[in-house]
Amino acid sequence: MKLFRLACVTVALVLASLTGSIAQEKLPDLQGRVIVAVTENAYTPLNFVDPETGEGIGWEYDAFNEIAKRLNAKVEWKLASWDTMIEAVRQGQFDVGMDGITINNERQKQIDFSEPYMTSEMFMLVRADETRFNGKDSFKENADFFVGAQTGTTNFYVAVYDLLDGNENNPRIQLFETFGASVMALKAGDVDTVLMDATSAKGYIGASPGSFKVVGEAMGSEQFGFILTPGSDLTLPINAALKSMRIDGTLEALNKKWFYDYKSSH
Repeated sequence: MKLFRLACVTVALVLASLTGSIAQEKLPDLQGRVIVAVTENAYTPLNFVDPETGEGIGWEYDAFNEIAKRLNAKVEWKLASWDTMIEAVRQGQFDVGMDGITINNERQKQIDFSEPYMTSEMFMLVRADETRFNGKDSFKENADFFVGAQTGTTNFYVAVYDLLDGNENNPRIQLFETFGASVMALKAGDVDTVLMDATSAKGYIGASPGSFKVVGEAMGSEQFGFILTPGSDLTLPINAALKSMRIDGTLEALNKKWFYDYKSSH
């Protein structure tokens, strides 16, 4: 019994030591550095315009503001359209960009990515009263059904290769300048579905109760990351801050705030 108690005490001391060392591990100190961050304000609930204040809000705003706080840095927020964002960050016009950007091999040839901050699956968002199709197979069978998409996005390529016939010029794909515009077209009846990750779908459903629903099964999964100028000295500090936020539950708290609490209050 004494040996058992001694073993328990020893284990407890080791765990306490490990916990203490983790707690004492310091994040990089950027000494008040200003980080120029860019987004689009068109991807609910990750980044969008607060209808009451006109200010940019969302999951990504909160997450990156917290990252900067932990690194002793300040954020200067900028806006850019999706189709120019990656190239602008690549050229160093902005330090970091975010817009629910999927990490993939093609983009990794152009820019650096942070570690993933979110994993999501792609679904079909439709109007709440849609009964003509219930998934990609029944959608694909009817040439009168149209999908809205934004050129160059993951949503566009999933529409081309998973939902339709692999032809990027398929007339059933209606293109829009912003992701938000494609959702508005869906709501107005100009297109019949918009593909989006599950997290964003929850945001649009919550922001406009009774307007939308999701049908069909997931069409693969994707991981989102912050984009950075190639060789950026911010990549490792951002990853360290993300790790700390994952460990202490901050990322999960943001999920609750923007995917559930915000939905229930609007």
